[in-house]
This record gives sequence, structure tokens and C-alpha cells, in this order.
Amino acid sequence: MSVQQQITILGSTGSIGQSTLAVIEQQSSYKIFGLSAHTNVELLLQQCLKFKPRFAVVSEEQAAEKFASLLVAAGCQTKLLVGAKALASIAVAEEVTHVMAAIVGSAGLESVLAAAAASKRILLANKESLVMAGDLLIDTAQESGASIIPIDSEHNAIFQCLPSGDSKKSLEQINKVVLTASGGPFLNTPLADLDSVTPEQACRHPKWDMGRKISIDSASMMNKGLEFIEACMLFDLAPKQLEVLIHPQSIVHSMVYYQDGSVLAQMANPDMRIPIAHGLAFPDRIPSGAAPLSLSECEPLEFLIPDLGRFPCLALGIEAAKIGGNAPILLNAANEEAVAAFLSSDISFSSIPLIIAAVMSKIPCEAAPSLAIIQDFDQQARNLAKKLIFKEF
Repeated sequence: MSVQQQITILGSTGSIGQSTLAVIEQQSSYKIFGLSAHTNVELLLQQCLKFKPRFAVVSEEQAAEKFASLLVAAGCQTKLLVGAKALASIAVAEEVTHVMAAIVGSAGLESVLAAAAASKRILLANKESLVMAGDLLIDTAQESGASIIPIDSEHNAIFQCLPSGDSKKSLEQINKVVLTASGGPFLNTPLADLDSVTPEQACRHPKWDMGRKISIDSASMMNKGLEFIEACMLFDLAPKQLEVLIHPQSIVHSMVYYQDGSVLAQMANPDMRIPIAHGLAFPDRIPSGAAPLSLSECEPLEFLIPDLGRFPCLALGIEAAKIGGNAPILLNAANEEAVAAFLSSDISFSSIPLIIAAVMSKIPCEAAPSLAIIQDFDQQARNLAKKLIFKEF
């Protein structure tokens, strides 16, 4: 790769952002243009001192004031920008070739849409953007010529198992796609105990080191419900073409079944540097820094059909994919509010799917063709979820 690529990382202080920097650190072909954080300005400063980006965005105003002082004290030349519009500005800058979209939740939507409109290569680790605005994002990317490469390990695996990464040409050849799921920390926990689990227990994922919100989604398997919707959007698949299997070892990241009987699976150690390196260099390959997979040393690989009674959030995600329209928006918004309430010890773990189901049942199903309408449904769902959290549960 002879020409240096310039990267903006939206959400650089999160686990995906840090892993992206770890990959880029090994490669002279990539330069950091912009970084962003919400409140973790101490880590953001260390990243700026090390990688010397032109811009750093802090989305929370009080944290931005603190970061401004830290920049001056450290003598760092990185320029500070503040707020949501600044996130979009470092995503669409002319110099930027790649945008790592790693902001957790709906907060990342507008900057991802901006990057798509600006014809960037989007390394999409923010599944909520597709869940909330899948048709809008895909259409925007197609119109501008932007490329979207999924970074979630499962969707990146599917991307790698499709011919030349092109889903359109291969759809007629595919019988089904299997998304694998670790099962999270509560795969074998007695159902009667789930109501009393703590946020700390729910965040102890057996295989992945992730942020707190994503860890809770993994424990409830809502992450797989969101990924189910995302896969439908990314690869133009009908829900009936998708299947979820629990695979506790997290070695096989997804599988594609072809009509001739072949099954292609992408396998690797559970390390997010692998899909990140793939997305950065595609169609080439670069070292990721991850340990190579040794199948002879692996524990036996298991594949289990998920119990939807144990994991009602997964069932809700599949249902939202089938309903379409605003259902995925309502699902995502209610889940974000319920997870935040659980992390604050305002509700029990078992209440999360109850709140989501209630929100989805109380707001009518409608189309959501524009960003304004998407944001309106998102706010309606959040308001209703908060009422349920603080009045009914």
C-alpha cells in the first residue's frame, strides 16, 4: 500500500477504538486524522500525544473544557473540536479515506450517515446505525459510492465468506447464513437466578473484553438480535435466510451455506484486531497482531440452538427484523434505556426484555423513511421506556 491512508476513529477510547489504534500502530501506511471521545479525556490525551491527530472531538461539553486544559498542559498540538457536528466534520474531511465508526449506540448515527454521504470507506462497528436507519444508510452509501465494511466479528465473517465480498452476486447461491453467538455469561445460569444478577456479573463476558453496554447486550443476547437485523440490512437477506447458533468457544464467527452443499466458515481467535485489520486493508491483508489460531489446541467446538425462553431479547430482535418499519428503531431505543437503567440498578436484568416488549407493543408500526422520522420514533420509544422504568417496574 504505497499511498498513506488517513483514518478518523469515532469512539477512539472504547474497546474497538483502542484495538484499531493497536493495529494502526504496526502499519506505516496509515495516519490518524481525527479521534473522538465522550468523557474519557485522559485516555484521549494519551492517544493524541502518541498518534498526533490533527483533530480530537469531545462530545460532552464539560469533558471538553477539561480536555482543553489537558492539551495546553501537555503541549499537544492537536486541535480540539466539540459536539455532535464536530464528529461529522472529522468524518467527512477531504483528507480522510477511512472512518472507523465505533461510537456505541444511537449517538453514532449522524456521523456515520455523514461519512456515507461523503463517499468514505466506513468500517462499521456501530450496529445501531444499521438497526435504526438501515435503508437510509445503504441508499446513501450506494448513491455516493461509499463502501461499508462490517467490523462486528460475525458480519465481517459473513463478508469474508461471500464471493469477493459481493453479496448481490451471490444471493441466489446462498441457502442460509448462520450467525454464531457466545451465549454470554449466563448461558448455563439457572433461570430463577437471572432476576438477581448484578451489572458486574453481566459484564463478565467469558471471551470478549467489551464496554459495559455491549457486555449487557451480550449477556441478554440482544447483541445477537441487533446483529440479526444488521445482517438483513447489510447483505439484503430475508429473516428466513438467517439462523443463530450458540457457539461458546467463539472460534467460528459465522457461516454461509451455499446451494451446492458447501459451508464456508470464517475462523479465528476471539480478537477484534482481526476484523479491524481486514476492514482497513480490504481487499489486501495486513498483520493484526492477534495470535494465530491453533485448532489442535482448541477446546472442542460446540454449536447449540438458542433457547428463546432464556434469551427473550434475541426473540424480540428477530421479531423486529420480520416486522420491519420502525420496529428496529423502537427495539434499539428501548433497549438502550433499559440497559442504562439496569447498569444504574434501577431495574433487574429480567426487566430489560419486558420494557422492550412493552414499548414495541404500545407504539404503532409505521415506515421511517427519513432521518427526522427515525429520530422522532427513537425519542418516542425512549420517553415511553423511561416512564415504564420509573413507574411500572
